[in-house]
Amino acid sequence: MLAPPSHAELKARHRAERDGWASRDLSIRIHRALSWLGRSDSETDDEDVRFLLLWVAFNAAYAGPITNESVSEREAFRRYFSLLLICDRHRRIADAIHQRFSNEIRVLLANPYVYAPFWQHQAGEGGHEEWQLWLERDNRAAQTALLSGETDRVLSIIFGRLYVLRNQLVHGGATWNSAINRNQVRDGVRILSWLLPIFIDLMMDAPDADWGGLHYPVVD
Repeated sequence: MLAPPSHAELKARHRAERDGWASRDLSIRIHRALSWLGRSDSETDDEDVRFLLLWVAFNAAYAGPITNESVSEREAFRRYFSLLLICDRHRRIADAIHQRFSNEIRVLLANPYVYAPFWQHQAGEGGHEEWQLWLERDNRAAQTALLSGETDRVLSIIFGRLYVLRNQLVHGGATWNSAINRNQVRDGVRILSWLLPIFIDLMMDAPDADWGGLHYPVVD
């Protein structure tokens, strides 16, 4: 399996091709994502910080404009991943999910600390008492999706779990460099740092696709 393109390779490609794209929004979107991806590459000692930098890069790549309509993050992920997979003619994402990271994904899915109903139960919210049964059920569904090659479904599940970790870190729900967070942060960094360059490369493969408007457009 080929390694994903480096930040330098992606940046050089962006500079060489962006003037020929019809969408200025796409050029800005990729420029922003690459800026955060590049910064994450230089963060070699702090996995908490690197995870957050990678998540910001991912957010720059996928997030659409803020509207009055409430679109859940899961729905935004689903739309973005669906388009990426259409563009992924060589199954680069599928190969990474089903071959390169199958073990890390299984470990991540089994971890209750990145499962939203677990935290809802801990917070005393009613109706979440059976979170353990739900986790087992959801993980069986995820394993079935892994075995059957349902890459879109597996991607949505993985990033749903990573989004819980993102919320925990961003909202101060974890201690920096905490030992109890190491497994999920470490695996999150590995998965994001491999997949995100592929995502950006695929976006540049399809500059005429509808990647959406900018979350915060450039204002002259």
